[in-house]
Order: sequence, then C-alpha cells, then structure tokens
Amino acid sequence: MVAGAYATNPRRQKTYKNGYSAKANGFAAHEQAKLKEFKESFTEDFEDTPFQVAVLTYLSYFFLILFGYLRDFMRKYGLEKSKAPKEGGNEGFVPLYADFESFYTRNLYTRIRDCWNRPICSVPGADIEILDRVTDNYGWSFRKTGETTKALNLGSYNYLGFAENVGPCAEAAEKTVLKYGLGGCSPRHEYGTLHIHDELEALVARFLNKPAAIAFGMGFATNSTNIPTLVGKGDLIVSDELNHSSLVLGARLSGAKIKVFKHNDMKSLENILRESVVQGQPRTHRPWGKILIIVEGIYSMEGSIVRLPEVVALKKKYKAYLFLDEAHSIGAMGPNGRGVTDYFGVDPADVDIMMGTFTKSFGAAGGYIAATEEIINHIRGSSHSAAYASSMSPPVVMQIIASMKMIMGEDGTDKGKKRLVQLAENCKYFRQRLKQMGFIVYGHDASPVVPLLLYMPAKIAAFGREMLKRNVAVVVVGFPATPLIESRTRFCLSAAHTREMLDKALEAIDEVGDILQLKYSKQTQKK
Repeated sequence: MVAGAYATNPRRQKTYKNGYSAKANGFAAHEQAKLKEFKESFTEDFEDTPFQVAVLTYLSYFFLILFGYLRDFMRKYGLEKSKAPKEGGNEGFVPLYADFESFYTRNLYTRIRDCWNRPICSVPGADIEILDRVTDNYGWSFRKTGETTKALNLGSYNYLGFAENVGPCAEAAEKTVLKYGLGGCSPRHEYGTLHIHDELEALVARFLNKPAAIAFGMGFATNSTNIPTLVGKGDLIVSDELNHSSLVLGARLSGAKIKVFKHNDMKSLENILRESVVQGQPRTHRPWGKILIIVEGIYSMEGSIVRLPEVVALKKKYKAYLFLDEAHSIGAMGPNGRGVTDYFGVDPADVDIMMGTFTKSFGAAGGYIAATEEIINHIRGSSHSAAYASSMSPPVVMQIIASMKMIMGEDGTDKGKKRLVQLAENCKYFRQRLKQMGFIVYGHDASPVVPLLLYMPAKIAAFGREMLKRNVAVVVVGFPATPLIESRTRFCLSAAHTREMLDKALEAIDEVGDILQLKYSKQTQKK
C-alpha cells in the first residue's frame, strides 16, 4: 500500500494549522535558495487574446449557432435533407445520445473533417505519405483517389525520431517477433509475463532513478486504471485544471474527493492544500487519509511545463503525495532525456509516483509507473490492467528497450545524446522564429509542443488546408478541445527534423499567416 495516512493525529493537525518551519518541512535552506532562483527565472508565454480578435471570434460562433439552429429547423420539417446519422429501431426506448450533443459535429466538425483523421501510408517520421481523399458532400463522406501526398510531418509525437522502420531499434523488434511472436495472449498475472517484460521494468526504474517500475500495454489505461489503486474514499486528489482526460477519468473512478487548481498556479494550489489540511473532510472535518497532487510534465495543448520545484516544495510543506504524468516530457526534456526532474535538477525521490508513456519519445506503445517497491508491488497486485489486460506485445517491449538504451548510451554510441541535443535546438529555434514573425505562441521554450493561436473557427480549417497545399502536415485544434476563443494549431517537433525542414515549414507558416492574417502578437521580437 501507499505509505500510511499523514494527517491522522490531532497534534500533527495542529502543527499544520499553526505553520511550518524549514526543518519541519524537510526543505533545507539551500533548497529554498534554489526555489527562489527558479521562481525568478522561470518564464512561459501566454499572451492575452487581442480584444478585437476575441470579439470577432465570439461573433463567428454566434453566427455558427444561429445558422446551425436555422438549418436544424429546416431539417426537422423536411426543408433540408439531413445527412447526420440517426438511431433506428429504437421505438419505445430512450435515445442513446441526445441530438443537441451532436450540434457542433453537424455544423462545424463535419464541414472541416478533411483536416482530421487523415490516413497515412508510412511511418510517422519527419516526412509522411498522406492518403488523398475527396468529398462530394461537404465532409459527410469521403472517397479515396488512390494517390498519396508526401508532406513534412509537424503533427506526430515522435519527439526523438524513433518511429522508424529501419535501424537498430526496428531490427531488434523484428528479431523479437521471430523469437516470441506478436502477442503474449494472456494477462501479466497469468502466462503473459516474458523475461523481457521484467528486463523492461528494471531498465525503466534504472533510467528514472527509482527503486521499481511496472509497465502496461496502454498509456491511457496506465492512468485511468491505476489511480484508483492509490487513493479512494476518504482521500483527496488535487488536480491541475488542464490535466489529461486519462487522469481525470482515473481520479473520478477512484472515489476520492477531487479539487481542481488553476493551471500551473502555485497560489491556487497552496490555497487548496492549506484549506484542505485545516478543514479536513466535508461535514465531519476528519483529516484526509491521503492528499495526492496530480500534475503533468508538459501539457500537450498549452506547451507549458509544470513548475515542478514549486510543486515539490508545496508537497513537502503540506505532507502530500505527488503523481507526475510525463507522457510528453519523458525522453523529450532534460540533458539525459529523463523528463522534467532531469530538466529542473529535482531529486526523483521527491516525486512519489512517476508515470509516463512509451508512445511518444520511444516510438512504441504503452505506459509505466515508477515508485518505491512497496507502491509498485501494491499496484501489481491491485491493478485491473495487470490482472485483466493482455500483456505488452514482445516487439513493442524490445522497441522500448532498444530506444531507451540508446538514450542512456548503453548501446555503445552517442546517437541517443545527439537526438536529445537536436530536439532541444529544434524547439528553441522553431519557437523563437514563430515569435519573430509575429504569431502568438503559447508555452515554454524547452517544450517540443508549440501551439500557435488561430482563434476564429473558419481559420482552423483554412490553416490546415493551406499548409497541406504547401506539403506541410499540421494538427489543428478547436473547441471543445480548447477554450472557445483559443483555437490553435499544435506543432510537435522532433529530433528527426533537420534545420532545412524547419525552415521550409516556417516559410510556409509565414506565407499562410499573411494570407489568413494570423500575426496577432503585440510582442513581436526584432529579427
């Protein structure tokens, strides 16, 4: 089990209420000095939405809703034929979905569906082959042309370029197929554990400098099925408002009380922690069994990085536990590719639960949790994923082992180190060039996720289509995945991108930005 409840005796509760000393917090003077230095140096860009752009964006959605309901009225009375899917054969039954819920899908998503769900015919490397398709009914259906388009890929989470079908990692995976086959065909609790699964978990623990680790076949399930093994009724989860849906689902399934703090806002986090420790549980005011803070390393829609040193300081101050999701930061940050603890120089022992996925930087699939042996043994025996889900595919396991060893330099080369350096250089160069051009860009300079703000719904589709015309594949995102007036394109950089590739993409973005009038920034830097 997770180490016992920390707020169970009245004397300790009184200590919390009356304040904390540096010694009691386990936070030494030199750590406080480092924290002060971090607060002064940490910067992220979140430029406010220009007023006129916000007004035009709201007006765009107003007319979308107005004409959407008008067309719904016409469809209802047969004045316009509806192509939207309808439930059939359910007379006398309650509908499985409400018609109102698909309003956005009918009136916006469908019209620009050619910008999403595009099939590709290659590995998701620096360049991709996109299967061409056309629509004759404004996005309700598509037909394939049999041709493909080669495009520069700025949309895949292939941060270190390991999504390859050639090279040492691919060769190692291929040999594993010949030896072990394609699947374990059994849960880990039964006959699904191979010795390479044990090798992988030992390697992950060593890579992260944690005592133990456990791997799962699906990154989403790593969060959603394992958070309930750590907390339950009588416990409290304090979650960042922008946490991924897998974390949100896991928190809800746990049965614990959930409180949400403002994104990366340490004052908001501390206020919630202080109030929760002092007030205890609702109605009874009994102390919480455990308080678990849940944050991400890199937030995939914002490009922001967790203020980890400050979170750790608050975790120590209020005797809470910390769950860190490094889906987008593991492998992509830090001089050794070990994520945000590596980037900030934070001791991994200060993070109780370290979670991450293999789907991004390692070019594979699945996820892991690293912690103390006590916690990992508890998860291993209690997790639904470990008990019921099929074990990770052997070639996937070997892909992770081979790529992780390359990052660590255990393959006898410096190829992994070069990839880390290349990614860091690409992130800084690409982001700074976009700012110089006059775009509003969110996030931290070290983040491989680079959101560029589009705002207006019509520009979501226009940007994606114009970029594809210039053979650059991008991901565009709008409401409800983002706030209503913060639609964006999200570039994902990779070590596989050369400077020439980035310059080609920047040239296309600059051109499209002028056409669509996207250069909204008032903080444009001099070239």
